[in-house]
Amino acid sequence: MGSGNFSDEFKRDAVAQITERGYPVAEVSQRLGVSQHSLYAWKKKFSKPSGGNEDQAAEIRRLKKELARVTEERDILKKATAYFAKDAK
Repeated sequence: MGSGNFSDEFKRDAVAQITERGYPVAEVSQRLGVSQHSLYAWKKKFSKPSGGNEDQAAEIRRLKKELARVTEERDILKKATAYFAKDAK
């Protein structure tokens, strides 16, 4: 694995593959041609701090609201489909 100067964007993308997409460090290292040591160093430097519990809680609340809305829309469409299917007979 050769040495190289990688851009911060490249490093962040590599870290995202590990932290957000769940790929193993060894796999990302091999695929990108970067040492595992470099990936761990980049992860320490670029990974999002774990203190984002507030952000996660807000995202969960938003997603629950969206789920409730979509579920309600689905139920309305089911009822409408049943109503129009009954009239079509």
